[in-house]
Amino acid sequence: MNRGLLTILMLIVSNSFMTLAWYGHLKFRTNTLLPKWGIAGIVLISWCIALFEYSFMIPANRIGFNQFGGPFNLVQLKVIQEVISISVFLIFTLLFFKMQSFNYNHLIAFFLLIGAVYFVFK
Repeated sequence: MNRGLLTILMLIVSNSFMTLAWYGHLKFRTNTLLPKWGIAGIVLISWCIALFEYSFMIPANRIGFNQFGGPFNLVQLKVIQEVISISVFLIFTLLFFKMQSFNYNHLIAFFLLIGAVYFVFK
């Protein structure tokens, strides 16, 4: 598999775990177990989920970085990661937080991020 494509796929998986770790507990606030654990328990659960994030993020960055034979420089890696992060967050929010609304300004911001990808590769 192409190193660039592998990097992007691993970043998607990584950001999926990251979004779940950072925002998943907000959806399950009415669960009977989480309120009993308090914030310390929620942080511990999030750290456990974040371990999977790092298990994909670190290798993705090494595989994709041009000084390790990958196709991307450091700035390109970061901008790609940010766009993936926002994209995964958007999908996560639409699927799990249906009461959230997206306005035209959110859409414009997303397209500006896509523009950032374009310009960072120029």
